Amino acid sequence: MQIYLIGFMGSGKSFTGQQLAQLLDRQFIDLDDWIEQKAGHSIREIFEQQGEAHFRKSEAEAIRQMAEQPAAVIATGGGTPCFHQNMEWMNANGLTIYLDTSPEVLFQRLKDGRDHRPLIRSMSDEGLWSYIALKLQERTPYYQRASIIYAQKTGREAIAEDLAHQFSNITGH
Repeated sequence: MQIYLIGFMGSGKSFTGQQLAQLLDRQFIDLDDWIEQKAGHSIREIFEQQGEAHFRKSEAEAIRQMAEQPAAVIATGGGTPCFHQNMEWMNANGLTIYLDTSPEVLFQRLKDGRDHRPLIRSMSDEGLWSYIALKLQERTPYYQRASIIYAQKTGREAIAEDLAHQFSNITGH
């Protein structure tokens, strides 16, 4: 069974996913990295050269290829659940976990790491705050369809350990 971590950019999917994979003795896959390797281009280049529609199609194909991989923890992109019936597919083919992170925590994380994220690099603080609010409003209905919703309180709790415990309770392992 694959474990799909979903949530907004900056929610900690990759960080938590790496820790969770180690605790569960599974492979960790970052979906964006997977797509970049298959395409031979960065996500930014795919968006710029072929457009978002092409990227979202590639993303849907990649998420479906994950079913062929050994049991893994997969960090999806922030928009992955919102296109091509991906949320329904992930729920039918694995366990989905939504890392529900407050807009305030997301803003702080993204503001501090803006230089590493081309999509928000040039945004002002006000623009970033508006972007987070708008995208959360659009995406939350998809995110909330997850099998598990993990509400982060401070962003510093031992998320991977909590999730590993929940997973063992669900699977009996």
